[in-house]
Amino acid sequence: MRLLSGTAASAATTAPPAPIRHADRLDPAIFEFPAGKMRSGYYSDKYFVRARDLLLACGRGPSVTMQVFQKRDAVVAGTDEAIGMLKVCLTEGYDFADLEVLSLRDGDRARPWETVMLITGPYPAFIHLETLCAGVLGRRTRIATNTRAVVEAAWPKPIMFFPARHDHWRVQTGDGWAAHVAGAIGVSTDAQASWWGSSGIGTVPHGLIAAFGGDTVAATVSLADSLADDVHIVSLVDFDNDSVKTSLAVANALGERLWGVRLDTSGTMVDRSVEGEMGDFDPRGVNPRLVRKVRDALDGRGFGHVHIVVSGGFDAAKIRAFEEAGVPVDSYGVGSSLMRGSFDYTADVVLVEGEPRAKAGRWHRPNERLERVE
Repeated sequence: MRLLSGTAASAATTAPPAPIRHADRLDPAIFEFPAGKMRSGYYSDKYFVRARDLLLACGRGPSVTMQVFQKRDAVVAGTDEAIGMLKVCLTEGYDFADLEVLSLRDGDRARPWETVMLITGPYPAFIHLETLCAGVLGRRTRIATNTRAVVEAAWPKPIMFFPARHDHWRVQTGDGWAAHVAGAIGVSTDAQASWWGSSGIGTVPHGLIAAFGGDTVAATVSLADSLADDVHIVSLVDFDNDSVKTSLAVANALGERLWGVRLDTSGTMVDRSVEGEMGDFDPRGVNPRLVRKVRDALDGRGFGHVHIVVSGGFDAAKIRAFEEAGVPVDSYGVGSSLMRGSFDYTADVVLVEGEPRAKAGRWHRPNERLERVE
């Protein structure tokens, strides 16, 4: 089995570092909000728009405190995005200086019911943004919390964030940011990496192999020849459903230029290289026996430098099982499982003109962890 590098090996005995907490909040311009439509209420629940119009028509603009929270242990994300909306999408005639905003930061952990954000100011200024702020906080927190779970399960091995194909393209940028603050080391699209100035990473895809007549070696060699030497070449090796044979063929062809192979056998398939060993384990998909056979084959031919990336159906529980069993995986590509679950946010008006006015069952919950947004 190829050993971890000295740095990774020493890190294996420690807890993973905390989620990334950037010192500066993201500039609202990076979000490219359709500010006019947001300000008009185009994306807001209609009852908020009508309520705003009524308050303005009646000349009622009470100062309220809106309290934002969710009900699970979570890694918070989306605060910069929500604050960006408050800075550029308030009702015409109001300015961010009219508000006092206290907030946790992206990457902070939050307990159930813990206040994540407090917004105080004239209610007509921001009532229409409740829908939007709750939505971005809910989605980004879901991605960050799910990603954090797999990061901690795999530590110190890296997680690559690969769910772009499982959702609408418009969500990529913010989702990539949420995965980044949670500790994912790479994302698959440039859009996902754009908010922190990076770029996407990837492997030789099945489609390219098909375009080369099903020849994984030819596709990988051609791609390697077309890219700079500092680009890591990772080849998918399940196209012919014989991961050991294909891994060795690619390694023989590329030598030191090959950074890694990616095992991605479908959960309904049994790789040919384990067919003769079935009986005491589940042979479907990417399983520990398959990974060990690929590792042993590569090491036995002098390709100990080739990393093994696994993907296909991995979530925190499966990663944890692989790690506890000592399966020789170098990194995990995780996709659809990171999109699941729900971290719904609630926003309540709890104070009006500084006096308690929350609905039954809710009350003002100050939080000393909140930071004032300038």
